[in-house]
Amino acid sequence: MNESEWPSEWLRGVLMPCVLNILVGETTYGYVISQRLTAAGLGKIKGGTLYPLLGRLEKDGLVSIEWRAGEGGPGRKYYSLTATGREQANSSTEDWKRFSNAVSALLNSTQNENRGNQHG
Repeated sequence: MNESEWPSEWLRGVLMPCVLNILVGETTYGYVISQRLTAAGLGKIKGGTLYPLLGRLEKDGLVSIEWRAGEGGPGRKYYSLTATGREQANSSTEDWKRFSNAVSALLNSTQNENRGNQHG
């Protein structure tokens, strides 16, 4: 399975902390966020997935928006983290690391158990 085929359930669970962490380092617009997610190996994230998430983050007070004039084109909506968004980025990163470690430990232990059962 390559990254363009990640199950949507997996992506839904990880997009929020990933988007928040992209915004820790910069104020940017949706297309750049999408490109950063793709470059990180999450595959191509559709606008129908990303923009509703950004809307929820704004509604929840985690990001603020600013419209900026486009260079030779329409204006763009730029997203930046609020103070609450920075706190959420930090806590969701730590939470995700613990969750990911727990899942990895479980998968590794059951895989090892299954290998042992096959040889017995």
